[in-house]
Amino acid sequence: MDPRPIGVFDSGLGGLTTVRELRRLLPGEDIVYFGDTGRVPYGSRSRETIIRYARQDVAFLRTFDLKLIVIACGTVSTTAMEVLARENSIPVLGVVAPAADAAAQVTRSGKIGLIGTQASIRSGAYEALIHARDPMAQVISQPCPLFVPLVENGRFRPGDVVIETVVGEYLAPLKRRGVDTLVLGCTHYPLLEEVISNFMGPDVVLVNAGAEGARAAAERLAFEGALSDRTEGGGCRYFVSDRQEDFSRLASIFLGWDVTGQVGKVDIGQY
Repeated sequence: MDPRPIGVFDSGLGGLTTVRELRRLLPGEDIVYFGDTGRVPYGSRSRETIIRYARQDVAFLRTFDLKLIVIACGTVSTTAMEVLARENSIPVLGVVAPAADAAAQVTRSGKIGLIGTQASIRSGAYEALIHARDPMAQVISQPCPLFVPLVENGRFRPGDVVIETVVGEYLAPLKRRGVDTLVLGCTHYPLLEEVISNFMGPDVVLVNAGAEGARAAAERLAFEGALSDRTEGGGCRYFVSDRQEDFSRLASIFLGWDVTGQVGKVDIGQY
């Protein structure tokens, strides 16, 4: 048994999709979450900048005595995963490999849609992992650079004409190609799950990268005997690099529990 907390980080709100699933799977675990809200989005940055930001995010989280870190960010998982895993003495897991595995398993036709940030799509990491699992799979990729800033500004609800218009524009080519599975390759995108599902239709399976990453982390901890001895009562601490108020409001809506007053601010440039 290991009572130490799990660390989770993302460029902003998106990693809360991983936190929500971890809380569901492992209600007895403590979680420390960092959202780099002052520098979101990461997806349009250079590889060098993404790696620098990710190293700082991990350095902050390592000020806590963690047993594992989840990179709850598709961009960092595709760009800096190997670097972070090599540089740290505790397990560092991403969301890309679990999501790619899930997509290869659930597709019926072999036509898999992939949406992600520009950096994630450019890396080719999802495609490589899906093809390693299913060489015959056809992966149709679409970068969606406006999704993250819209989500960070609270534009993720059905009926919002702005997000519904943007979703329609980005996803229409994938719908025309007849994909039966769609990988939400950025952890912000599951906040748009209802809008995306309404557009794609009920026959398209959505693969939530954040949730798949949480499941992989839970399995890793169970396999290594590193879970806490509690079955409930785990806590969650939240930290951001910009305004706590905006994060608290949107996080409370998405998570379904109030985080007001629980969010600390970090000068991430010091790490």
